Amino acid sequence: MIRLIVRRLLYLVIVLVIITFLTYVVFFAGNPNNLAARFAGRDAGPAEIRDAAIRLGLNHGFWYQYWHYLVGLLHGNFGLDFQNAVSINSEIARAFPVTASLVVGSVILWLLIGIPIGIMSATHPRTLRDRASTTFALTFLSVPNFVLGLLLLLVFYYYLTRAGLSWFPAAGYVPLTQSPVQWLVHMILPWISLALIQAAIYTRLIRGSLLDVLGEDFIRTARAKGLSRRTVIYKHGVRAALTPVITQLGIDIGTLLAGAFVTEKVFGLTGLGQLALNAIGNEDLPVVAAVVVLAASFIVIMNTVVDILYAVLDPRVRLA
Repeated sequence: MIRLIVRRLLYLVIVLVIITFLTYVVFFAGNPNNLAARFAGRDAGPAEIRDAAIRLGLNHGFWYQYWHYLVGLLHGNFGLDFQNAVSINSEIARAFPVTASLVVGSVILWLLIGIPIGIMSATHPRTLRDRASTTFALTFLSVPNFVLGLLLLLVFYYYLTRAGLSWFPAAGYVPLTQSPVQWLVHMILPWISLALIQAAIYTRLIRGSLLDVLGEDFIRTARAKGLSRRTVIYKHGVRAALTPVITQLGIDIGTLLAGAFVTEKVFGLTGLGQLALNAIGNEDLPVVAAVVVLAASFIVIMNTVVDILYAVLDPRVRLA
């Protein structure tokens, strides 16, 4: 088990180094003068361009520049946002709690919805419960995320507000440390919007996986030994069926931590997704490069966590 974890962590480091190198080549490798002008912003003068070139280390060779960039990232320094004259770290620190709040709440909600419905559907195939589960999944899989978000705002904000019930705000974010109650109120609709669609995916995923597992030899052996139906399904079947669910969960969490662009836009959440969109629109390349590295790191780290969880759930992985 320890050897498995060490190998996965080693792979993690190698992949992260490759990601930073490719990001540096794409965003930084090029004509130093043009690069400094682009990073300094569209309205920058000669002094600002020279300052950008010095800060980026463009007066040195390529490998020195990359090493300087890599050391900065290892110290948690994403550089300077030249257009806004602020540290990129401060912008990320302001945006990340918004995205993290959205992702954590949504993940909990869609797992609480999707996994029980999927298990119920798999254990009662071709029944009314199974058909209801399929209807639920197909309905929300067919609804685009932005449409569902707008419908939630229409019903729970616009109509309720017109009826004199101002329960939910239209948009915005209140930090958890400032007001836990207002934080919760502002996050409920975004959570539901993101969770219902994801829950539909996990419903179908756990249903298909559990149906396959319940047909395996070890399940028939467990039944032949006289174990209760509940023990067979939940202790043996569900645990084995969770492998593809964990795979999908790791990918989804890593991707969403990079920014749930549509949900953040609909509900006016100033998270990493909105930060990236604004940076792209303003051609703010240092911020774009920082978000790319951060997003790729989230995905790689979550996949490493998934690999380790495999070993916990499935002893065959440890033996392999």
